[in-house]
Amino acid sequence: MEAEGTPASLAGLVTDKDPAVGLQAVVALRRLLEELERLHVDNARRQGWSWQSIATSLNVSRQAVHEKHAGRRKAMGMEE
Repeated sequence: MEAEGTPASLAGLVTDKDPAVGLQAVVALRRLLEELERLHVDNARRQGWSWQSIATSLNVSRQAVHEKHAGRRKAMGMEE
């Protein structure tokens, strides 16, 4: 069984008593969170946010957010 669906349906599966279902839901939610982070980091950079401002909003270091996203953005031709 593969955990797919809306965030609300995935959140419901996380509490399933079957570990296989719950763990698959955790993986799906983790992927969703990563996708949302990429989307919002890209949006923030397009709007002129600094890496430090993004890092502060994500409650991580500037170095961590820059390392995670700058290379991807440069490879996609998105970084100045």
